[in-house]
Amino acid sequence: MDRNNRKDHAGGSLLARIVLVCSVLVGSLATASASQQITSPDGKVIVEVDDRDGRPTYQVSLDGVTVIERSPLGLKAIFEDLTQGLTLKDCEVRTFSDEYWLKTWKQSHVKYDATEAVCHFEKVGGERQPNRLALDVIFRVTGRDVAFRYKIYPKKVRGGETLAAVIESEATGFMLPNGTTTFLCPQMKPMTGFARTAPSYETGYTLDDQPGKNGWGEGYTFPCLFKMAPPTAPEGASIARKSKSSPSGETGIWVLISETGTDGNYVGCRLLNSSSPQLPTSYTIGFPQADEMNGHGSTTAAVSLPCETPWRTITLGTTLKPIVETTIANDLVQPKYKASKDYSYGKGSWSWIIGMDASCNFDEQKRYIDFSAAMGWRSVLVDALWDTQIGYEKMAELSRYAQSRGVGLFLWYNSNGAWNDAPQGPRHKLDKSAARRAEMAWMQKNGILGIKVDFFGGDKQPMMQLYEDILTDANDFGLQVIFHGCTLPRGWERMYPNFVAAEAVLASENLHFGQGACDAEAFNACIHPFIRNTVASMDFGGSTLNKHYNKDNEHGTTRRTSDVFALATAVLFQSSVQHFAMAPNNLQDAPEWAVEFMKAVPTNWDETCFIDGYPGRYVIMARRAGNQWYVVGINAQEQSVTTKLDLNPFFAKGANVITYTDDAQLNGKAQPSVFKSKDIAVTIPQNGAFVVTSVND
Repeated sequence: MDRNNRKDHAGGSLLARIVLVCSVLVGSLATASASQQITSPDGKVIVEVDDRDGRPTYQVSLDGVTVIERSPLGLKAIFEDLTQGLTLKDCEVRTFSDEYWLKTWKQSHVKYDATEAVCHFEKVGGERQPNRLALDVIFRVTGRDVAFRYKIYPKKVRGGETLAAVIESEATGFMLPNGTTTFLCPQMKPMTGFARTAPSYETGYTLDDQPGKNGWGEGYTFPCLFKMAPPTAPEGASIARKSKSSPSGETGIWVLISETGTDGNYVGCRLLNSSSPQLPTSYTIGFPQADEMNGHGSTTAAVSLPCETPWRTITLGTTLKPIVETTIANDLVQPKYKASKDYSYGKGSWSWIIGMDASCNFDEQKRYIDFSAAMGWRSVLVDALWDTQIGYEKMAELSRYAQSRGVGLFLWYNSNGAWNDAPQGPRHKLDKSAARRAEMAWMQKNGILGIKVDFFGGDKQPMMQLYEDILTDANDFGLQVIFHGCTLPRGWERMYPNFVAAEAVLASENLHFGQGACDAEAFNACIHPFIRNTVASMDFGGSTLNKHYNKDNEHGTTRRTSDVFALATAVLFQSSVQHFAMAPNNLQDAPEWAVEFMKAVPTNWDETCFIDGYPGRYVIMARRAGNQWYVVGINAQEQSVTTKLDLNPFFAKGANVITYTDDAQLNGKAQPSVFKSKDIAVTIPQNGAFVVTSVND
């Protein structure tokens, strides 16, 4: 039976079973402290939880090596401090299994098996107040991921219980060992940048840096990558050294910290460093900044009790393979509603990246519709200012024309209410329910496929509620949603079945705006598969075959990367809907082999496999769509990457394959051949790439 036919409309869970292995493991507690160990099903990862000095803490080890040193747990609610005065009563340990199918993710079929532990903490009372259950810390542990969240209980007060509460902060911490280096993206100061639209998760990364900093003073956006120095492993431990499992020769342990499951019931968080010379590797969860949303709204989270918070996630491995391949962001969540229709996905074109605002006119968009039709692509993204430069009546006409060519439209919208100064329209169409639903009804009537919503205002709870409201209403009208100028998605592919992707990255528009971004394109592209794109779909908008970011392809910023590089990033950057930066002129001025590849490259993947690489230097990985593998690599370093690859896991002996390669001058070529089931030598020059894929008969 085809697995896609077994999936329900929301792409949700078909099997979510919890089998009780053992109930209460810890009875009466010692007066000093109680502790509990939670072990992953394969025995590789151990989490130890205790209540030392009345403060809940945890630590994490991998193969006997401590990865997260003893770190604080708990949170402060307006009615009670749940960071101290707590006693670990017991931990209920179970096995947890789930299985789901998801077309919009880097792996379409996931089987998730974990050890789950619900650790009950009692609040210590006095003579007149007995101890009572106040806080659960719920852990899920696998051989590559540790996740935990809090469950908070009401407190009895005179006249009843506290059923409505405010969470003021979290004590949640991550103490990394000395010798750790960081790969982090700094959070921007609120109400800065273009039209005071920051923070929008659109800053560059600092790689191989020392801990003990707070970015630009505001902490760091998720996800956050760390690398531990090579440890001295205890006897019997299996820390990787240079081998086929770590071909780059880099040793140590990699740790990726993020969060998932955030919706309108909480705030989006960031990571803060202690900034203490004594504790340089100590990080903690930070709530939103006060100036976000132009100062409107609280930095705290209003909750109804009992409640469960979003998940904190830690992915770890002795190579980067677990980091790149993790599915933890969607493993921990469930669909919030069913899809209103069977959404489809695919490729599209986008005039704005080449032609900017002036291109958003009727005639140019019609030309791009014809281009998408010629490429066999699904859509065209019509960007900002269409409401004034095309108008609603002509847009309805344009949509009818697109549908006659087998193409659909995505329309750009400004999210704005009162949180920044972004002037582009349409404005004030999506920030309030009545206007939003009327606009979406118009879109549904005129056959619009989806929306791209831009210029959000931060991570406060009202803004997280707006994301959820837009997604929920859009589903009612059969619309898919892309977010830009926005926060990081946190498990949203599975939670919201009409969610496609979000920007939350220094994306392709910067290649148009400045030559520096073009010069650094390969460097940045070698970061995203290891950090940003590991936890959520990423709408980048790249893969141009123009030599210049200008309509005439003669002026403007100059692309430094090769044509094969453009093909490789179409595979490397994961999003189920891709609006590429190709232009109609590419049908005449780009290599035929490159155009044919871009016509056929998938956007929905069934499997992802990391092969080799290092953040900011190079990356080699593979993705599978159906029975077809794409093995790709890019290089940002001055020296070429030369390696031998075992492609037997991806191609059968005798298979017809086609290999795209660059020479030292970045002249690309496509070479068909028959796969002979042996290692192949690959050389990737700086700013160049390679691609190997099978040829469909």
